[in-house]
Amino acid sequence: MTTETFQDKLLSIQRNLLNFAYTLTSNREDAYDLLQDTTLKALDNEDKYVENTNFKGWVFTIMRNLFINNYRRQARSAVFVDSSDDLYILNFSQESGIESPEGSVAAHEIISILSTFSDDLRVPFSMFLSGYKYSEIAQTVGLPLGTIKSRIFMARRKLRDSLPGYR
Repeated sequence: MTTETFQDKLLSIQRNLLNFAYTLTSNREDAYDLLQDTTLKALDNEDKYVENTNFKGWVFTIMRNLFINNYRRQARSAVFVDSSDDLYILNFSQESGIESPEGSVAAHEIISILSTFSDDLRVPFSMFLSGYKYSEIAQTVGLPLGTIKSRIFMARRKLRDSLPGYR
């Protein structure tokens, strides 16, 4: 296949490639970037195309592979490495919800409602919220595991019923 024929075939499927790129990226600008990268890659690898193979399939495979490689590259670059001495950033709770004004109001309301619970519900539930496992709570309180799970469930339900606006 001559270079001119190759380029004509490539230009004739640009619209199809753009549609496919848009389905992959769901963003018009990213789709145009992917289309441009695919076109360049196809032109650079013109010598690797074997005649009597599906040209459109060959180019679409290039686009799909470029998209996957870019996605993986972005996923790897999104990984954060904590280089602080005591790993402060990793140990800091990012989504506690208390930093926002709404979270602090909700936390205050939850604490006030929890204080109205009887000790048999409040103590296991508070320990559970603090990060204790069911078995550790059962051992500390001196009750069977099933009883602890039931009390934590009842405390959750009672709390949920007391705060109907929060879900």
